[in-house]
Amino acid sequence: MSQAALALQPVTTSEPLSARNFTRLAEFIHGYSGIKMPSNKKTMLEGRLRRRMRVNRIDNVNDYCRFLFEDGGLETETIHLIDAVTTNKTEFFREPVHFDFMEKTVLPQLAKTRRHINVWSAAASTGAEPYTLAMVLDEFCSARRGLDYSILGTDICTEVLQQAIAGRFVESMIQPVSMPRRQRYVMRAKDASRGEVRIVPELRSKVAYGRLNLMDERYPVEQQMDIIFCRNILIYFDKQTQAKVLERLCRHLAPDGYLFLGHSESIVGIDLPLRQIANTVFQKG
Repeated sequence: MSQAALALQPVTTSEPLSARNFTRLAEFIHGYSGIKMPSNKKTMLEGRLRRRMRVNRIDNVNDYCRFLFEDGGLETETIHLIDAVTTNKTEFFREPVHFDFMEKTVLPQLAKTRRHINVWSAAASTGAEPYTLAMVLDEFCSARRGLDYSILGTDICTEVLQQAIAGRFVESMIQPVSMPRRQRYVMRAKDASRGEVRIVPELRSKVAYGRLNLMDERYPVEQQMDIIFCRNILIYFDKQTQAKVLERLCRHLAPDGYLFLGHSESIVGIDLPLRQIANTVFQKG
């Protein structure tokens, strides 16, 4: 998920989140998004809710819970609540061995049978992963006549998706991007004091973004995907939820397509139509 870290700012009351309200919040968040919220996350949860409390002009975290669960607030507040509690850590070329393997092994194999390569970043966050994929794919396809690609980036958090669509990043984030790629795919702001860069419009046009909750029974993804990146999100789910999410992703994976997981994630013990071909890289067979 794809990291919009929220600063912990003081509220006007010292009344802590009650055990009952923490349980209500944890159960709702887990049921809606699959994200586990153990008791040791109570302080973190309180901190992340404070911005929403300010927006709703509520001074006390327990009053905020009453607003959610007893006054019908969930009808309008759910998306914002989930935005507040999701963790969206992301980097360009994060876990770079995956992109090397894709460039040297996966894409040459797909190019033998495809004229268009469909790729899905299922935890797109602010867009660093989809745009990294786009850089690699653009280079690969540009060198091969008649080969094209498109990328879908999805996330449950609406705030990070807006950042991804804009394609703007603080300049320090592009350090992992090689200089030739920076020169080709990244624009610097005219005002250098802003310390901001933007992905070039040609690359942004190759990535479509949309909100998607991996807990949904069906994913509104029309085409079969040749490559799916679902990295560093399963670690927030329990084993049963991991299995369901992976089963759904496999429905959208084309025959012989590839699934990339995070390096701390595994499919051990889950019955899936996949075979492992590299560390945390699987092919549908």
